[in-house]
Amino acid sequence: MNFPTLLVPSVLVLLFSITASPGISQPTGARCPAINPPPRPNPTVQYIRPRPPLYPPGLNLMPTRPANNPGPLANRNRILFITQELKRNITYDPFRYTPTWVGNNYCLFKGFFCDTVPDLNITGLASIDFNGARFGGRFLNFYRFIRNLPDIAIFHANSNNFSGVINNGLSQLRYLYELDLSNNKFLGVFPRNVLGAKNLTFVDLRFNTYNGTLSNDLFNFDTDILFINNNGFSQRIPANLGNTPAIYLTLAGNKFSGPIPTSIGRSWNTLKEVLLLNNRLTGCLPFEIGYLNQTTVFDAGSNFLRGPIPQSFGCMKYLQFLNLAHNQLYGAIPESLCRLPNAYNFTLTYNFFTQVGTQCMRLIRAGRLHVDRNCIMGLPNQKPAAECNRFFARPRSCARESTFSFVPCTLSNSRTSSSNIDDIDGRHLREITPPPPPRTYAALEKGQN
Repeated sequence: MNFPTLLVPSVLVLLFSITASPGISQPTGARCPAINPPPRPNPTVQYIRPRPPLYPPGLNLMPTRPANNPGPLANRNRILFITQELKRNITYDPFRYTPTWVGNNYCLFKGFFCDTVPDLNITGLASIDFNGARFGGRFLNFYRFIRNLPDIAIFHANSNNFSGVINNGLSQLRYLYELDLSNNKFLGVFPRNVLGAKNLTFVDLRFNTYNGTLSNDLFNFDTDILFINNNGFSQRIPANLGNTPAIYLTLAGNKFSGPIPTSIGRSWNTLKEVLLLNNRLTGCLPFEIGYLNQTTVFDAGSNFLRGPIPQSFGCMKYLQFLNLAHNQLYGAIPESLCRLPNAYNFTLTYNFFTQVGTQCMRLIRAGRLHVDRNCIMGLPNQKPAAECNRFFARPRSCARESTFSFVPCTLSNSRTSSSNIDDIDGRHLREITPPPPPRTYAALEKGQN
């Protein structure tokens, strides 16, 4: 569709083209064999990549018209009416959007962007960008407004005061593929009617006051980006977490409890960044996390996770950022983890780890592995011996303990990302060019993404 070209070409292209290593104690008994990766998500959930176009590729669209001379406008009376209703309800407008909402040409309104509507082949309202507008008012009903924008493809309204129930008519917006309602005043249970909008590739509902449990349907929903962090979602993460085809996933800052679902390994070919930090997760790390061989960011810090790090983590060949700080993890830090070729910032502070090997020491010296406030003898800034003794005085165990030695890949015996580096102090490791900042960490900020 010609529509959003002017706004986000990179997204448009997507839319329209639409064994154990030393240093860790082994379980008793026979060594378990390496296993093959699990199948892709449940065959009953079908995802098509690349996504099919939303309109016939051969359609001869008219050229985009300038905003000051758009020609005939699609749904003009309807859009002007609902815009004036919204304007009357806005009582606080610090960046002076509404004074521009005058006249009959909505293409000139601040925050409105026009392009060609494919099925009408005339100019229409393609995008709304109210990010950071900070509109104030008691009756800023999001759904009443958007339902009267039938040609909308992108709706961004981060940091405002929109509220209301999201009804099932969202599925009738045939071109809608980006929806950002973060940092608004939405509440209640997860708005399942969002899942009816089948073309969405970007869903951002973070920093609202949604609560309750999540439906299994959420992780069967075909989207590339899913941000639902910093709400009040609780109880367990649905067991079908691994069905999600999302590339970027943030569940951080909620009240999720229970273990990380073992199904997470099913998203081995798609998931690049996943944030689970600042929840109430318990249990031991499932070895299936090691199947995530496309993942660059894995963050489960500030939970109540326990047990050792499975050897399978050494299979996460693209992992750059790992945060497991502020948990109750213990044992040896696997050397296989410290050999990962892209290890850049691994934070394991405030746990109860007891041992590191040669490879991990090199990362520590390079400032790329952080292990302060653990129980590792001989290293500075560790927990007091009395605290460590109290922790280990109680028996500790994990279910499926034999899986901690499962290695579903061939582990490298080379020395880390810089296998040709021999300096003992990790000097060259410190000099490696840092990777780009993770995209998902920006989602932890309230401001616009």
